[in-house]
This record gives sequence, structure tokens and C-alpha cells, in this order.
Amino acid sequence: MTVVRVSRRREMAALFSGVACMNIAMAGASTAGVLIATGSPGPGWSGVPSAAGVLGTAAGALGSARLVAAHGHRRSLLTTYGIGSLGALLAAVGAITGLFPVLLAGLLVLGLGNGGAQLSRYAAADLYSDERKGRALSAIVWAGTVGALAGPPLIAPAAHTADVLGLPGLAGPLLVAALVTAVAAVASAALPRSKPDVQPETRAYTGFAAAFARPAVRGPLLAMVAAQVAMVAMMTMSAPQLHQHGHGLEVVGWTLTAHMIGMFALAPISGRIADRWGGRAAIFAGIGTLAVASAAAMAAPTSHTAGIPLSLFLLGYGWNLVFVGGSSLLSKQARKLQGTVDAVVWSTSALAGLAAGPLFALGGYVLVAAVAGITALVPLVVLTRR
Repeated sequence: MTVVRVSRRREMAALFSGVACMNIAMAGASTAGVLIATGSPGPGWSGVPSAAGVLGTAAGALGSARLVAAHGHRRSLLTTYGIGSLGALLAAVGAITGLFPVLLAGLLVLGLGNGGAQLSRYAAADLYSDERKGRALSAIVWAGTVGALAGPPLIAPAAHTADVLGLPGLAGPLLVAALVTAVAAVASAALPRSKPDVQPETRAYTGFAAAFARPAVRGPLLAMVAAQVAMVAMMTMSAPQLHQHGHGLEVVGWTLTAHMIGMFALAPISGRIADRWGGRAAIFAGIGTLAVASAAAMAAPTSHTAGIPLSLFLLGYGWNLVFVGGSSLLSKQARKLQGTVDAVVWSTSALAGLAAGPLFALGGYVLVAAVAGITALVPLVVLTRR
């Protein structure tokens, strides 16, 4: 029994480290991409870099799920993290040369690594019994707290270092992203060599139609999609909003830290809610929190000391409740189906990143927050029918 516990702790530590590193990488890279796009080609394009990373995450989730089924978690994470590190280097080349398409391509490839990291929570849930799956997967979600504390604050120093080296400042966070993604690959090498998943259900067709046809999947899927869309829209436009009101990278960094702490730091509480009262209870609590976050942003859209940080913190925790609650309900599903759900969630939220820029240009941050709040409430129509 002791050997099993030691092995389980080692696997949890490896999964935790990889997810933490990927969150650091994505926080810095996506923020740098948004700020580069805001300057050139312009604010209307500011959501495109985030959308590229999100689409890469969707593709990475699908690919990772198939790699897990065929070769196990270790091979899957080594592959996706290694490719993601190369993507971050490509994005840095785009920033240095001023080639916006190259930057987008790099962020897309970096997202592949994030897609693998997202499925790590299900690997953690597999290590525990049903009554502890919520807490197990929430522990891996909590790893994002490291990214919240270390990622955004690294943006300004990384940019300064790049300036000292004679490079464009915003290339710095992208180079840091390449480094920490490589560290994630090294951490995943500590996972044991696992056998392929041979469960009969994982061999079945698990496309979107099959996933949506299952009542047990439809509700969590819609809730996770809506929460992701609401979060991405508001989070993506927070940096341009602060930038337009004269705040520098330091303010952007600590404001995003407040958001990411909300996203990840309270994940163990969400896991306990899901284990004790069920995943649906966590989802309903998350939807309410997202609505409050939207209202706070609309009430104080220019406050960098109260309104925006508070709304982004609540936005992050509302997403966390829905994400953990939905994941706990899906943890018993086939691996390929889990990858399909994540791919749908991230693909849909890419639309939010693309739409957020034009919305911001049309009606400012208030319009973005209003649309995000309404979107978060939509799944109640389906959830309350069951």
C-alpha cells in the first residue's frame, strides 16, 4: 500500500509541475500576443492571438486524448509539451521580426502543449476512487495558481531583459514561455511508462454528435463552453482596457494575477463541493459567480484598483467552479470523449477571443462584460430542465 501511495504522489507531482509550467507559459505568451496585436495591426485584431492559442489548445486536447489511448499519459505529455516549446520559440521569432502571421502560428503550436496539460486533470482523477475524483482533479487545476503567481509578474522583467539584449520587449515573455514549456516536458518524463488504454469504450466513435447526444455529457458540456467563452472574452480585453487608460505592464501583470488566482487557487474548495454536493451544484454556483463578475466589470470598467481586479477574480473563480464541476461529471467518460469535450470547449471559446476585439472596438469593455454575463447564463435553460 505504501508503494502505491508513493507512486501516486510521484505521478501527481509530475502532472502538477507540467500544468504549472504551461500556465506560466500561456499567461505570458497570450498577454504579449494581445499587446503586440493592439499596437500593430490594431485593436480590432487584439483578440486574434488569444484565439490562436485557444484553437491550438483544442487541437492539442484531441491529439493528446488519442495519444493517451494509444501510448499512455507519459508519451502524450512529452510529445505535446515538446511541440509547445517549439511553438513558443516560433512566436518569439514572429515578435522579433515583426511578422504577425508567424507570431500567430507560434501561439497556435504553443497551444498544443496546453491542450495536453488540460487533460492531465483526468489522469489525476484516474488515480483515485469515485468519491475523491473531484478533489484529485481539482489539485491539478490548482497547479494553475503557480502560473497565476509567477506568470503575469514575469512579463515586465522578461520584456526589460529583452530590451537590454537589443530585442523587442514583448519577445521576452515569449522566450520565457519556450523555456518553461521545455521544463514541463522534463517534468513529464518522471511519469511511469504506462500501458495503452484498452477500455472498449475508448475505441468507440466519440465525435461531437456522440458527445452531445449523451444527457450526462450535454449539460456539463454547455456549461463549460459558456463559462469558457465568458472568461476568454473579458480576460482578453482586460489588457487593452488597462493599456488604453494609461496603465503599464506592471498593472496589467498584477491584475491578471488576481484573475488567475481566482481561476486556480480555490480549486480544492470547488473539488470538495463537487464531491460532497455533486458536480451540478458546483456548476450552478459558478454560473452565479460569473454573472456577478460581469456586473462588477460593468459598474467600474476603468478602476484598476477595485472594479477590474475584483471582476476578474470573480470571473476566474466562477469559471473554476464550472470547470471542476463539469470535469467531475465527465471523469467517468471515455478518454477520447474527454478530449472531444475539451476540444469543443476550447474551439468555441476561440470565437470569443475573435469576437471580443470587434466588441471592444464597438462598445468598449462594458459591452464585452455584458455579452459575457448573458452568455454565462444561457446553460441554465438546459440545466434546469433536467
